[in-house]
Amino acid sequence: MTVTETAESSSLWRDAWRRLSLNRLAVASGVIFIGITLLCVIGPLVSSFDPSRADLQSSYQSPSAGHWFGTDGLGRDILARTLSGGQVSLAVGILATTVSLVIGVAWGSIAGYFGGRLDSVMMRFVDILYSLPFVIMVILLMVMFGRNFILLFAAIGLVEWLTMARIVRGQVIALKNTEFVEAARALGYGRLRIIFRHLLPNIVGPVIIYATLTVPAVMLLEAVLSFLGLGVQAPMSSWGLLIKNGAEKIDVYPWLLAFPAVFFSLTLFSLNFIGDGLRDALDPKSSKD
Repeated sequence: MTVTETAESSSLWRDAWRRLSLNRLAVASGVIFIGITLLCVIGPLVSSFDPSRADLQSSYQSPSAGHWFGTDGLGRDILARTLSGGQVSLAVGILATTVSLVIGVAWGSIAGYFGGRLDSVMMRFVDILYSLPFVIMVILLMVMFGRNFILLFAAIGLVEWLTMARIVRGQVIALKNTEFVEAARALGYGRLRIIFRHLLPNIVGPVIIYATLTVPAVMLLEAVLSFLGLGVQAPMSSWGLLIKNGAEKIDVYPWLLAFPAVFFSLTLFSLNFIGDGLRDALDPKSSKD
């Protein structure tokens, strides 16, 4: 990239940051998400309660000064379990999104740039995976390989990268015949260098937006799987598993459901609002210049 192109790119990112900072809802959502993430990361380290240690004498205690969120049937502190479960849910969301991002960007950019028969074969494979029922795929993976926390990433990643691949492919097709790509070809640059050094930096905006919106989608998938008994297994906990356990006793012990559900809902809402804010900030049409 030339000095002029670098300056223009820097200016575009500054303008995007300015528009994002003016979006109060996105900024507030960012603060909430960062706050919840820090609580989940730091909270279990400083808590005096072990989220997996049972204390039958303290079972089903309502929220109090000793247990702010109450306890469950085994006397485990709900606050400690909510924060440790948040670590698992956030890890699933971020890591599975990263996996889908890497696979989807590589798949879509190669299919879009090379085109022709290769593009047709690669995208038909995507269509086939789209047609497979997600829950059945997860059940088959569980039967074949057993219940495994790492398998949860693989199962979710098998689904979430498909849309990313389609988005990247469309963006690459729109850009591959533009002047700066033709200039790179005239200079003798290889195809992979053109893809990764010239095309991908110009589609990073849509990729970031979709990645931000994929994290809550992945977390919701993990919650659904845990609710069905196919996700995180005891003694580990996640927000989805805590919500499942709380829903079974909501009529008697409502705090078992209320607190994990509030943390989970706030995280999903904040990530979606952040994604909306990034979409508006990175959309050149939103500029009023």
